[in-house]
Amino acid sequence: MSKKVIVTSRNPVKIEAVRSGFEQAFDDQLEYEGIAVESGVPDQPMSDEETRAGAVNRIKRAMLQAPDAAFYVGIEGGVEPTTNGLTAFAWVVVSDGKKWGESRSTTFVLPPRVAELVYQGFELGEADDIVFGRSNSKQQNGAVGLLTNDALTRGRLYHQAVLLACIPFINPELYSGNE
Repeated sequence: MSKKVIVTSRNPVKIEAVRSGFEQAFDDQLEYEGIAVESGVPDQPMSDEETRAGAVNRIKRAMLQAPDAAFYVGIEGGVEPTTNGLTAFAWVVVSDGKKWGESRSTTFVLPPRVAELVYQGFELGEADDIVFGRSNSKQQNGAVGLLTNDALTRGRLYHQAVLLACIPFINPELYSGNE
């Protein structure tokens, strides 16, 4: 019998990043399911704290909706103003219902025109689509893919953070107090 991993989004990029990260981390046969749950934060989180809270909130809501899963994974993309400009990143949080693991993806500075649109109230994906003349880029290569000519895509950016968030589950003896 396979164990279920609930991804707190139906975005295929996020589901694939979780699948690839978990396959690299674990030998288990796992089944992946994306479900839509609210983040409890604005559609475009504007700080590190807000972004992390969105990922945690998604897991807590998913646990109520699908209480029988082996793992829950929340991925929340966000932005934060810095002295260098508006930066983009994501928080990945993993839980088995008792233990928690988390990681923040690498961070990159957004182009001024994209940042301007985000400050005007657009979500990052919408701002990217406007600036780059694309459609639904957040379910494809994302801002990082558009800005690196796909040398690094949104899925690969998330993959690394998923793997890092799994560390407490890969090494449970080292994280016994993380419950």
